[in-house]
Amino acid sequence: MKKQDIEKRTEELVQDIIAANNFELWDVEYVKEGSDYYLRVYADKEGGIMIDDCVTISRALEAKLDAEDFIEEAYILEVSSPGLTRKLKKEKDYERSIGKLVLVKLYKAENGAKEFVGRLTYNDSESLKLDVDGNEVVLNKNNISSARLEYEE
Repeated sequence: MKKQDIEKRTEELVQDIIAANNFELWDVEYVKEGSDYYLRVYADKEGGIMIDDCVTISRALEAKLDAEDFIEEAYILEVSSPGLTRKLKKEKDYERSIGKLVLVKLYKAENGAKEFVGRLTYNDSESLKLDVDGNEVVLNKNNISSARLEYEE
């Protein structure tokens, strides 16, 4: 089974658990690190997710994953918060981050740089706008290699 299919099916399986507990699913990723495979579920809630919340999700999801047994490789299931400097991958991630400070890295330089830190002011399917020290910077989404929230005190 492909990585994307594993992530999609896991998202489907975890949705009921997330909804029943008033959590928000941030992301699911299936990755190989060294010789180990990891199935990671990132969840959040108003006020922040706690360890007991992660245990609730993990136990319920583990039962569903065991019942379906669709992942061929042995893997480690991890459930956690996406963290303060969470990655922005999906449209909904960018939308809920409008007004927040973000770090955006590019494949090739735009406006003379490959990295920008600024407040996200606008997002659509093709571009986003950052306020970088009072200057508006428009970035093409096809050129974004990674984006994440920046820590703010």
